[in-house]
Amino acid sequence: MSPGEWISTSMPYLTPREHGQSDAWSAELEARGQRGSQRVVHAGEVSAPPGIAELLGLPGAEPVVVRRRVIYLADEPCELTDTYYPLDIARGTRLASTAKIRGGAVTLLAELGYTGARVREDVVARMPTADERGVLRTADDEPVLHLTRVTLDRNDRPIQVDRMVMPAHRQQLRYEIRIGDRVQS
Repeated sequence: MSPGEWISTSMPYLTPREHGQSDAWSAELEARGQRGSQRVVHAGEVSAPPGIAELLGLPGAEPVVVRRRVIYLADEPCELTDTYYPLDIARGTRLASTAKIRGGAVTLLAELGYTGARVREDVVARMPTADERGVLRTADDEPVLHLTRVTLDRNDRPIQVDRMVMPAHRQQLRYEIRIGDRVQS
């Protein structure tokens, strides 16, 4: 695997970190001897875009909190991630700010009393929009992977929706499923 490629597994990004630990992305980079960063390009309240309100179980284009980030591996943009939260969970918290969150958003959610118990991910391949192509520095004919992750608490309430766009030729998604676990689709 070349330095610009990445094998992504979801589990570290779904588990709250111990007090004082760095976020999952930074820890994974360090363990692999690589460097990367992320830049929060926007955080705050917005009207839920099409599909997001439904995924969060909200009626219509309700206001939500979003954190929009560009993720870098070395100095190359490797992912665009928009993370949406219900307003009653995120308003007035660090989730609504562009500041770095020690331990990551999943850790902050747990501190606020919201822990994921179930996750649903959908992945599609598609051609990028002009804006995505510009930020990700891809050619006109290079497809992207578009991953949508919904995190639900133990009461099946959606607490977070992530929409990630990644250049397909630089990503490999890995899913590990324990045999015997009950999975409903």
